[in-house]
Amino acid sequence: MSIIELSDLCKTYKVYQKKEGLRQSVAGLFRREYRDVNAVRDVNLKVEEGEFVAFLGPNGAGKTTTLKLLSGVINPTSGEAKVMGFIPWKRDNEYRRQFALVMGQKNQLWWDLPAQESFRLHQHIYQIPASQFQKTQDELTELLDVKRLLNQPVRELSLGERMKMELIAALLHSPRVLFLDEPTIGLDVVAQHNIQQFLKFYQQERKITILLTSHYMQDIEALCERVVIIAAGTIQYDGSLSGILNRFSNNKRVTFQLAEGQSFEALDRFAPIEELQEPKVQFRVPRSDVPKLLSGMLDAKRVVDVTVEDPPLEEIIAELFTQVAQNQKDSSPEWLGGN
Repeated sequence: MSIIELSDLCKTYKVYQKKEGLRQSVAGLFRREYRDVNAVRDVNLKVEEGEFVAFLGPNGAGKTTTLKLLSGVINPTSGEAKVMGFIPWKRDNEYRRQFALVMGQKNQLWWDLPAQESFRLHQHIYQIPASQFQKTQDELTELLDVKRLLNQPVRELSLGERMKMELIAALLHSPRVLFLDEPTIGLDVVAQHNIQQFLKFYQQERKITILLTSHYMQDIEALCERVVIIAAGTIQYDGSLSGILNRFSNNKRVTFQLAEGQSFEALDRFAPIEELQEPKVQFRVPRSDVPKLLSGMLDAKRVVDVTVEDPPLEEIIAELFTQVAQNQKDSSPEWLGGN
């Protein structure tokens, strides 16, 4: 059953075209020129209940805009969306009680007050019964190991501790759908890992539906089986992580470790060399050329070890983003991506 459905969803902004020079600036006070900016264009997407879906994309791709549309923060220009059967931008109270939005770069907690005070405010806003509130708070604070910090002002907490408190605040009312926008941004490796482990456990236990945007491939690989790549406001890919390799990468990295005394001269006759650090040499070749490279090197050199692997996902996705951006620049001078 689809819990989230998007159909031809679009969001367009009108941007004032300010011209250079004093004369043009004065003229602009009386006659302004605008152009349309497409932040999200014709997005079609279905998410099943209980899925953990990653939204990948460069800055300005439309990821955050899509989450804002789904949470009812902004209205679309055209298209339709339903979350749990509700139209988000109608902002029905019943809908707002069943989802949560966490943005890694924005705080929902009172900065100068202990997190406990903000939690109590959430209790009243969402009308959570006292017994349920206490039980949920105890469970979440124990899972995230922050019970000792409840009465400490939020401004005195570390970035990782604040993000844990933000997650608790978002989950106190037990939402069915959770939107996460860069929840681990700026966190160190340990804090990222702790947040990842909590989200993975909580999602599996509660079977809630989560849409996650992140620039960190570690988040995606640790948490999500399904990935949606959005660039230039449109969906470029929707599928598994492994499917990205099959669809967008035609190359393999082949690394040979040569035996002691072997010459490293003229190795580029076998294939283009990507990296050379004796006693290892790494080639990057099309998948179809791997057998030929292996045969040639093994016949010509004494090889101690050999590995064949795919390029890193980050590299493949970065190449995809670059290609999409270049195509968009060539075909549509009016593009200016939103978040």
